[in-house]
Amino acid sequence: MTTRNHPGPNAAAGDPELAAVARQIIDANRYLVLGTADQHGVPWVSPVWYAHAGYREFLWVSDPQARHSRNIEARPQVSIVIFDSSVPPDAAPAVYLSGAAHVVTGSGLEKSIEIYSRRSQEQGLPEWAPADVRAPARPRLYRVVAAEQFVLPAGGNARIPVNAESLAGNGR
Repeated sequence: MTTRNHPGPNAAAGDPELAAVARQIIDANRYLVLGTADQHGVPWVSPVWYAHAGYREFLWVSDPQARHSRNIEARPQVSIVIFDSSVPPDAAPAVYLSGAAHVVTGSGLEKSIEIYSRRSQEQGLPEWAPADVRAPARPRLYRVVAAEQFVLPAGGNARIPVNAESLAGNGR
């Protein structure tokens, strides 16, 4: 049976049901799992609290000396998975994505920290301002724009690509 939460086996990259599942997963969760690798290719994963814009741009704040931050400095290519860890394994849809991460600086900082701060406040957390992520403050704002995205539907056994146009349909 195909439902809003369970796209059928023939779902394709532009499938609106698949895009709806991806948006729901991204909106419903607070943490993403960030996969990085150091200069030697040694992998490291870290849970980070995130905000997003348009379901393709993901933002988080981290200490530049954290292992994942140092890894991004050495190798910007990252992978990310977002999923609900509280449901049984066969009922856990997930969004996978990859892209190049970087510290947000310059003219993009104002808009990005505004997005991050809005989500923070929506969840009863503190407001953020550019000064909170610029020297001499310790943390920095990081950003990745997904180069590719996939959805693993609940009960599915294969990731299905999702295109940017279908995700942006109801983007924030």
